[in-house]
Amino acid sequence: MSKWPYPRLVAHRGGGTLAPENTLAAIRLGQSLGYRAHEIDVKLSMDDVPILLHDADLERTTSGKGRAADLPWSALRTLDAGGWHSMEFRGEPLPSFEEVAKQLRSKDTMINVEIKPTPGFDRATGERVALETRRLFQGAKDSPLFSSFSFEALMAAMEAAPEIPRGWLVSEFTEADWGRLEALRAVSLHTNYKNMRPDLVAELHARGYKVMLYTINDVNAAQRWLDSGADGIFTDNLREFAAVFPKLI
Repeated sequence: MSKWPYPRLVAHRGGGTLAPENTLAAIRLGQSLGYRAHEIDVKLSMDDVPILLHDADLERTTSGKGRAADLPWSALRTLDAGGWHSMEFRGEPLPSFEEVAKQLRSKDTMINVEIKPTPGFDRATGERVALETRRLFQGAKDSPLFSSFSFEALMAAMEAAPEIPRGWLVSEFTEADWGRLEALRAVSLHTNYKNMRPDLVAELHARGYKVMLYTINDVNAAQRWLDSGADGIFTDNLREFAAVFPKLI
């Protein structure tokens, strides 16, 4: 990847807090507000179908119970993934990665795929998601960007699809993370803005890495970090950020 193609503001989990996270409804809403890049969470069903879901368990954001990894896609696709958010989205299904990729590509929307393995399935998830991403986004104008808190999953993704760039995702950067960035041949660091410092942003830039910060929902905080050189900000506050920073979405 010769040039960093991603906009500075990214819609977190597809549609922030305006729609149920990690659903087609969320993607469509973010696109309708003009967002050109979305972040989503991808893991595997029991039968290895890549699906969108943040948690290992289904209870918080769907009508299901237990782990998604213990159910086949045929069962997961029947769940309500919108009713928890509001009546407006009741009946919104839990989507497959393939369905979401088609929606994203219909508008040339860029994507940060956070590989979110169910514990114990790190390597299998990294490899499977990488290969599916390659297939689904073949010929896309801009490459997807992988990230993960799982070093093992990202290493597996690198081995399976080395041409797709990777960002190392960590809640707080430590000296040991320099080695992880190097081992992953990463292009970016993704981290919690509350644990970041402007001087570390500068040092990461000096070493050739981009810096992506999560999850900033306050406009003033976003402006401070943009002024400090952050290359990307993930936000749940889609409507206000689109109004205040229209050229950055």
